[in-house]
Amino acid sequence: MHTARTADHPIEPLILSRWSPRAYDASQMPQSDLLTILEGGRWAPSAFNIQPWRFLYARREDKHWSAFTSILNPENQEWARQASALIFLISDTVMPADGNRLDATSNYNSFDAGAAWMQVALQATALGYGAHAMAGLNFDQASKVLNLPDRFRLEVGITIGRAGDTSGLSDDLRAREVPSGRMPLKQISYSGPFPVRFHDIAAE
Repeated sequence: MHTARTADHPIEPLILSRWSPRAYDASQMPQSDLLTILEGGRWAPSAFNIQPWRFLYARREDKHWSAFTSILNPENQEWARQASALIFLISDTVMPADGNRLDATSNYNSFDAGAAWMQVALQATALGYGAHAMAGLNFDQASKVLNLPDRFRLEVGITIGRAGDTSGLSDDLRAREVPSGRMPLKQISYSGPFPVRFHDIAAE
């Protein structure tokens, strides 16, 4: 089920079409489609073009599927097991040395990984898939299952799949299975410095 979204100003329709579903049809996904979606993420921008993101993935027919889904918290496992693919987005917390600098702790890795997530989501939407990012993970377990080096940070898990029947969702999740709205642009953007009377403006 979809509800109409309306932008305050003209934007690309693909942006409004993207949302985060939970009801999937449990179908198998061609490897080529998944790689195309990841290719979209590959071309995200990043500070100094470091490209700190990495994608660890499994399709539902892969041998890693059960181990990957076990990383999700129980509430997310309930619906995510019906997805066609599960991706874990991780980022390198070290900015590698080049001719002008030594290895250094990155201040941008999560921000840049977020850009990669959005391009994954938009590319999935363009192919007719839904994409849903989740922070509800067992991070301690994930480090072991994913064999993460210490310098890498797990950001989110991402489900990918075709829309399915919402009857498999709990009543609470079924009620939320619609594209959400957004705050008005005037409530989140300001000309000049941050408003002193922010709380008054936010309440308008």
